[in-house]
Amino acid sequence: MADKVADLAGPGISTYPEVQKILPDGYASLLNPKETQIALHALKTYIEDNLCRELNLFHVEVPLIVTKESGVNDYLDRDGSRTPIDFPCGLGLERRLDCQVVQAATKWKRMALKQFGCEVGEGISTDMRAVRKDYFLDHDHSAYVDQWDWEKVITPEQRNLDFLKQTVRGIWRVMIGAEQHVMEMFPKLRDPRFPPLPAELKFIHAEEILDMYPDLPRKQRETKLVSEQYPAVFIIGIGWVLQDGYPHEMRAADYDDWVTPTTSESGKPTHGLNGDILVWNPVTRRRHELSSMGIRVTKETLRQQLELSGQLDFLELPYHRAILADQIPLSVGGGIGQSRTAMLLLRKAHLGEVSVSVWPRQLHEICEGKNIHVLK
Repeated sequence: MADKVADLAGPGISTYPEVQKILPDGYASLLNPKETQIALHALKTYIEDNLCRELNLFHVEVPLIVTKESGVNDYLDRDGSRTPIDFPCGLGLERRLDCQVVQAATKWKRMALKQFGCEVGEGISTDMRAVRKDYFLDHDHSAYVDQWDWEKVITPEQRNLDFLKQTVRGIWRVMIGAEQHVMEMFPKLRDPRFPPLPAELKFIHAEEILDMYPDLPRKQRETKLVSEQYPAVFIIGIGWVLQDGYPHEMRAADYDDWVTPTTSESGKPTHGLNGDILVWNPVTRRRHELSSMGIRVTKETLRQQLELSGQLDFLELPYHRAILADQIPLSVGGGIGQSRTAMLLLRKAHLGEVSVSVWPRQLHEICEGKNIHVLK
């Protein structure tokens, strides 16, 4: 069970000898650096425009910096393993502002729905940038994070799995369209070694995956699932403690709802109104996460999840008080990794081929030996 505990949080492969083993041999990028940049711009424009069209969103500005006291920064988990960068801000103040670099805009977006006057069925999309300093830096985890973070106002009646699935299918249509768009621009991306995305996603609950692979830790379960069963899945119910005594993965307690009782497609009693889009990456030959999303907590499920996580003190923060007072709307939302998506659709072996960030010397040396050209 120790492997299961280690697999709950702290993403990344965790050793560079292991990274060297998993990065592909004989790799050659299908696009040169110039073509890659052109394709990146086209891909991002297509996804931003069509995500807004598919989900009825409009584009808004998003913060890179928030105050600590606002409580809107994202802690990504609930075990304290991934903390934001803190710094004082504002010369000339008697007491400088206690600020943080954003890790994700998950909670900020829900408050922003009210700020921008969004009605039911309407939402916002952002071009979010963040820093996550506590990642192990490998081929698909970077300290610099770029996401399309989005959020949409819903009704109480829409807080169910059918509505969640409907929303996920809309996002998947955008992903398929984006892939077709860049393949039309650059036909060399139509390589038989790298099949296109499947037309349909498989929806499956984390509890059902555990039933299939009861002795494996989470990442190995996911790898088996997408490599042997379904090349594209939406895993439902991430955060609730499963039958083996562990959640599928740690989830923060104050945005996604992972406690609401539900029923899986097989009729199994389950929990959670959230999930991740996960695919098989034929270049890296590994599991590849594209998006995390969910129906957000109500005041009742917020309190329940914070109690389960031992974080009831969060209820004193402005964001959490606003939920308790019904001052911000019910919503569904998520984040789609920009560089993660580009890496997959442009058939790249490393995030550093589509995103400029910092990487350790060991990783640069490994990539050079594998013919992987990381941007600097």
